[in-house]
Amino acid sequence: MTSAVKGSLGTWAVLGNHDYGWRWSQPDVANAIVDILENSKITTLRNTQDEKHGLNVIGIDDYWAINFKPEKVMTMLDQEKANIVLCHNPDVCDLDIWNGYKGWILSGHTHGGQVKPPFVDPPVLPVKNKRYNAGKIPLNDHRTLYINRALGYLHQVRLNVRPEITLFELISA
Repeated sequence: MTSAVKGSLGTWAVLGNHDYGWRWSQPDVANAIVDILENSKITTLRNTQDEKHGLNVIGIDDYWAINFKPEKVMTMLDQEKANIVLCHNPDVCDLDIWNGYKGWILSGHTHGGQVKPPFVDPPVLPVKNKRYNAGKIPLNDHRTLYINRALGYLHQVRLNVRPEITLFELISA
């Protein structure tokens, strides 16, 4: 196994739908992935939160999989903390789970649509809300969604949707 890139404050992960194996229903597959991540010193957040150096990272397990229980973590939300939310599927942003959260939500899942004809939206997106394809999306009630296009793909094709690694620089208030 190659060594993972680590953040200076910590490195966190949330699971996505394919991390749960066939039809997103195999907890043994998800647990094996969590073991690999934890052995690499990557904290996997499964409807939990982790605070390090004044930053509280909240992780919501995958929306389509069997462990999606956001109420376990969002009911413990402390608005006084510097919070950031990780959730794989951006459709979670439209659910009534946020408990007054105001801040950034980092997501993936869409791969930017993988194929995007010039000047039009991607024709195929694996989300209900077709606004959710890639990049920064302002939401109502003072939340901001960022959807990363990622490096992978579902089918071996990308057209006009470049792979992406996003770097955010956090600055103390």
